[in-house]
Amino acid sequence: MPKKKTILGTQEIMEIYKKVGTPGEPHKVLAKLEGSWTTRSRGWMEPGKPPVESTGTCEQKLILDGHYLQQVYTGDMMGQPFTGINLLGYDNQSGKYESVWLDSMSTGIFYFVGPASADGRTITQDCSYVDPIKGPSVWRSVTRIRDDNTLEFEMFITPKGGKKEKMMEMTVARTEAVVRKAA
Repeated sequence: MPKKKTILGTQEIMEIYKKVGTPGEPHKVLAKLEGSWTTRSRGWMEPGKPPVESTGTCEQKLILDGHYLQQVYTGDMMGQPFTGINLLGYDNQSGKYESVWLDSMSTGIFYFVGPASADGRTITQDCSYVDPIKGPSVWRSVTRIRDDNTLEFEMFITPKGGKKEKMMEMTVARTEAVVRKAA
């Protein structure tokens, strides 16, 4: 026997949208990341070669009433000035983190999606991407929240039919924590 379709009223529909659109516990995790941070990065251009090291800053703030975390990275990459913007959010409906990355060294917009660990302190996201050298690939970003003042970030690439390679690692330290430790 076919299931009878329920017709919802406007108020019921609005309650459903309100429920999935209200920030929850994962958004509180993002809120704790607000502030000024310094970055120390190591990037590998070729497997087996020494990494290129750089430093920079990251400003993180909640936007749109606590729905998303905006991260603005500045520094240098391969000797060139670099700026990157990441918008990170948690989708209550899918139960996954989603982010959009844009930077000053590309013209693409990169969309990442993936879950957090059971304790919520590690976020692993994947992005399908056509690398100009390696062709169709998957980028994997792993963000570990070590404590309230330290994040660790890693980026990997796996070309279609190829082997996973580590591209980059970054330690992100809260600027205020650096100032407090020095005092």
